[in-house]
Amino acid sequence: MLEVKKFSASWCGPCKTLAPTFNEVKNSFSGVSFNEYDIDDSSDVASQFGIRSVPTVLLVKDGKEVKRIVGAQSKMVYETAINENLG
Repeated sequence: MLEVKKFSASWCGPCKTLAPTFNEVKNSFSGVSFNEYDIDDSSDVASQFGIRSVPTVLLVKDGKEVKRIVGAQSKMVYETAINENLG
């Protein structure tokens, strides 16, 4: 199972820019688990995955990180990464 983890913060401008794009991506994939974490509220999870800047999106497959995307990127970047790691 592929899981997409988005790490952001309420005070982060690029995180706010990414939000609508990430929601579009989320709605495009039904067999993928999407989770969002605010690093201030979920510092333990952020620390576990070594998050050093936000926004950061991780793709985790079978418990292992397979892709890390740092910074706000285009919808295509996220969709391509997800498609490459499905199956």
